[in-house]
Amino acid sequence: MRKDGPGGGAAGGGAQDRAEGRTGNQAADRATDQAADQAADRAADRAEDEAEAERAYTAYVSARLPALRRVAHLLCKDPHRADDVVQAALTKLYVHWRRARAADDLDRYVHTILVRCFLNEQRLGWARVVRLSGAPHETPGLPPVAGVPDIETRTVVHTALSRIPARQRAVLVLRFLCDLPVAEVAAVLGCSEGNVKSQTARGLARLRGQLGGHPLASMPSVDQRLGKE
Repeated sequence: MRKDGPGGGAAGGGAQDRAEGRTGNQAADRATDQAADQAADRAADRAEDEAEAERAYTAYVSARLPALRRVAHLLCKDPHRADDVVQAALTKLYVHWRRARAADDLDRYVHTILVRCFLNEQRLGWARVVRLSGAPHETPGLPPVAGVPDIETRTVVHTALSRIPARQRAVLVLRFLCDLPVAEVAAVLGCSEGNVKSQTARGLARLRGQLGGHPLASMPSVDQRLGKE
């Protein structure tokens, strides 16, 4: 039987250490590869989630844009300003899309964003900007009144609304076009429910006053002509 010479045990131990080192390196490499694969899978999942969210956002905006423009045109005195308000609202919606999709009522959530954008611009003095070029755009989507052409109805209602103070105008649009209950309108505007009720009454009175002798003013419910569907 051959015995190890001097240093033989150390040589054998070194070989064993090298073998164990290779095994350890291989295990580490496998762990690294596995971690990389998992990271790649997570990245792919995130990319797919983002792509799906993008598709959902695009589909929602495409379907709701006419209605949002109708609300904005009723709120704003200037069609260009209305387009700016819609764009600002859609930008905010895009940034907060995941939260918005989780809302109980997405349409109401978006209308809230839209009205707040309008009120913010009102406070910033956008209304002082006067555009002198281009013909005024008609307000889209208002329903017809028997015996009155659609375009005339839209023009009359839009003109009357434009002469009502901005906050009362916002209350009327939220209550009767967006169909929000008093409590939600109060939450959007940051005021009490009693204030919403008083603003509604004053706004409707002013609206009827602006309509004057027009047939719309004598209707049992003028607010129905705000575009509620």
